[in-house]
Amino acid sequence: PARGGRGRGGAAAAPNLAARIQQFLKAEGVVATFNRGSDSLTASAGSNLTIQQQRTDGGTIFPSGGGSRTTDPATVLPTVTLAVEHYNRMIRVLDKGVPVKVELNLETKFHEETTPNGFNIVAEIPGTDPVLKDEVVLLGAHFDSVAASPGATDNATGSAAMMEAMRILKAIGAKPRRTIRIALWGAEEQGLLGSRAYAREHFGDPATMELKPGHGKISAYFNSDNGTGKIRGVWLQGNLAVRPIFQSWIEPLKDLGVDALGPRSVGSTDHVSFDALGIPAFQFMVDRLEYNSRTHHSNMDTVDRVQRDDMVQHATVIAVFAYNAAMRDEKLPRKALPRPSGRGTQASDTDR
Repeated sequence: PARGGRGRGGAAAAPNLAARIQQFLKAEGVVATFNRGSDSLTASAGSNLTIQQQRTDGGTIFPSGGGSRTTDPATVLPTVTLAVEHYNRMIRVLDKGVPVKVELNLETKFHEETTPNGFNIVAEIPGTDPVLKDEVVLLGAHFDSVAASPGATDNATGSAAMMEAMRILKAIGAKPRRTIRIALWGAEEQGLLGSRAYAREHFGDPATMELKPGHGKISAYFNSDNGTGKIRGVWLQGNLAVRPIFQSWIEPLKDLGVDALGPRSVGSTDHVSFDALGIPAFQFMVDRLEYNSRTHHSNMDTVDRVQRDDMVQHATVIAVFAYNAAMRDEKLPRKALPRPSGRGTQASDTDR
């Protein structure tokens, strides 16, 4: 059995490696691969084989990996994702020297597309300050999901929280000095494609660091991903200059459970597209709840896992941050500009 790449940082982030793996497997006579899912730990089976220790709710299937988005699907070997115990049962039998025979019945359809169908959804509350109204506070969340998951907590909840934050601001009659814009990103799970395309079009190219006029007009980007739990704080993405500012913002939110500011950088979601250009871009810290153990990229990411009361808090905190950023006299402080990457921003599996 072969394990696919973890999350969106697998074949999509390294198509050449994925193609080479496919070529090797075909040369070995492999007709299909088994994927044991992304949320398991390796342990010894007593020989040169390995079993998997399930750190998730038993029986949940966590599809991961897959072929490159640029590879002809007809050339990619079929892959079947197993529950960890189904995989381990085969390993235990093999470990005793007993051959295992597997029969698969797969039905697959390929849909020819003549034009790209990816898109983002963008709306805004216009700024009112004569000087600052052309500056932007950007809120974002991806609305797509992995193909085999219903996508309730990854990331319908993030999209809903951002929309609710905008509704709150409209309902209270907020008149932000800067424009507050919401963007719901497409194709995040394929490699942050929607947010990367938007960032390149409006702000600059991280490969060359050739910046566009809009780069100087954006104050901050705030992202919601990682589940249905309450917001507990913000990852500062190494931008320590914003710490005292955010500290003052979360002070009145402590009764809602918001009290943490983490200095380190985290990856694997859409704020990376903006951070790569030196734009102040932040991911909220969210209670994971069942995210890692049950719902993330799984067949169980269904709407009944969504926690309504937590989502009310989640959206409220986002609305406060958006309003505060839009009302400041100055834009949020920035880190030094990154060096040109020589390539587009890539999704990372760090901290996912």
